[in-house]
Amino acid sequence: MRVVSFAVAFLVASCAQPPSPAVADTPYPDRPDPAEATAQQEQLAYEIAESLVTEVGPRFAGTDGERKAIEWAMLKLTVLGFENVRAEPVTVPRWHRGDIAVELLGAEPRALEALALGGSVGTPAGGIEADVIAAATLAALEQLPPAQVRGRIVFIDERLERARDKAGYRKVAENRKMGAALAARKGAKGLLIRSVGTDPKGKPHTGRVIYQPDAKRIPAAALAAAAADALAEALGKGKARLRLAITARAEGEARSANVIGEIPGQTPEIVLLGAHLDSWDNTPGANDDAAGVGIVVAAAHRIAGTGKPRRTIRVVLFANEEFGADGGKAYARMRRDELARHVLVMEADSGSGAPFRLDGSVAGAEWPEVARLAGELGLETGENGKEGGTDVAPLRALGVPEIIVSQDARRYFDVHHTANDTVETLDRAGLAQATDAFVAIARAVAERDRPFERLPPAQ
Repeated sequence: MRVVSFAVAFLVASCAQPPSPAVADTPYPDRPDPAEATAQQEQLAYEIAESLVTEVGPRFAGTDGERKAIEWAMLKLTVLGFENVRAEPVTVPRWHRGDIAVELLGAEPRALEALALGGSVGTPAGGIEADVIAAATLAALEQLPPAQVRGRIVFIDERLERARDKAGYRKVAENRKMGAALAARKGAKGLLIRSVGTDPKGKPHTGRVIYQPDAKRIPAAALAAAAADALAEALGKGKARLRLAITARAEGEARSANVIGEIPGQTPEIVLLGAHLDSWDNTPGANDDAAGVGIVVAAAHRIAGTGKPRRTIRVVLFANEEFGADGGKAYARMRRDELARHVLVMEADSGSGAPFRLDGSVAGAEWPEVARLAGELGLETGENGKEGGTDVAPLRALGVPEIIVSQDARRYFDVHHTANDTVETLDRAGLAQATDAFVAIARAVAERDRPFERLPPAQ
C-alpha cells in the first residue's frame, strides 16, 4: 500500500501551480520487449533529472520552487511504484539574494559580473566604495597585517584546477566559506573571491558563506572568471578601487521536507540511497543535484524490478543541502530509535559524470568486500575512511557504513552552482553508468547474508 503523508498536504496545497500532466503519467509502463525495457531503464536516471529541471527548475530552500519540487518528488515516487511515500517536515532558513552591482572605478569605469554568496548580508544603501587588496589564497590573507586590510575590499584570487576526482575543491571552497570571517577580523569592508569553478568563460558561482560569532558580517560575492581576470589585471597595474552594492537579506525560517520512498524488503534493515532535492536559486541545478535524484530513484526502481529485496531500499531526497544541510541533520535526529536498522548509506551528489572509483567509510574487515565490488564494476579501488555525502554525514558520524561512488568531475565545476547547470550539460552515458554502480552495490549489500559491521561513532 502506498502512503502519502498528511505532512505534505499543506506543502502541496501551497504550490501556486498544479502538477504537470507529464508527472502524473508513468514513463515506464510494462512492455513486452525485454530489450526495449532494458534500454528504457538505462535512460531512467536522465529522464528523472530532466523532468525535475524542466518541470520545477530552481528549488532553493524556503521558496515556491522548493515546495513545487516536494510535490514533484511525492508524485514521481508514487507513480514509479515506491511504497510508504511521505514527506517529513524540516525547518530551513530563508534568504533572499536581491541584486548586486560591482563596478571597477577609474578613468573608464567597468561593471564586473558577480553573484552574492549564499547567506551574504547586504551593503548599506548605495553600496560601499573601497580600494582592493588581493590575496592569492586564504592562507595568504591570514598572513596580511590588519593595517593593510582595514577599510578595504579583500579579493581572494585562487583558481580551481580541473581534476577527475575533485582534487582541490574543498581547499578552494574554503575561500567562499571562511574568507568573509577572516577578512572581517582584519577590518575589511567586503569580500570578493574568484568563482570556485573551472570554466574560464563561465557564469559566477554561488555557495554558502559561513559567518563567525567573533567577526562582523561583511558583504561577500564571487566574481565570474572573466571579471576576476579583469580585476587581477587592474591590480597588476597598480591600485584598484571598487564600488560594491548588494541587497541580499535574511528572511527568517520556512517549512520544508525530506521526501522518502521505499522498496520494502523481507527484513526491516535499510539500505539508504540519498540525494538532495534542492538547488541554489540562480540555477536549474541539473548536475547539482537533479542528476543525483535521477541516479538514486532509478537505481531503487531497477532493484524493485528484480523482485523483493532481502533488505529494504529506502530513497531519501533531502531538503536544503546547499544552505545548511538541514534535511540530513533532521533525518538523523529523527532516526535515533531505528539507527541500528541502517546497514549502509550511499549518496549521489557528484553530477552526471561516469564512475571511476569506489571509496568508503566502512569497518576494516569489510573493505575487501568494497574492493571486490569495485573489481566487478571495473572501477578503481580507492581509500577507506573517506568522507562522502553531506546529507548522510550525520549517519556516518553515528557509525553507519558508507560506500562512495566517485564520479568523473572534470566538467562538473564548469557549471556547479551557476546558471549554466542546465539539462544540456548532463552526461547521459555517465548517468547510466553511475546508476549501474548504485544498483550493483545496493543490491549486493541488500542481499548479503549479514549486514556490514558498524563503525564506532565519531568522537
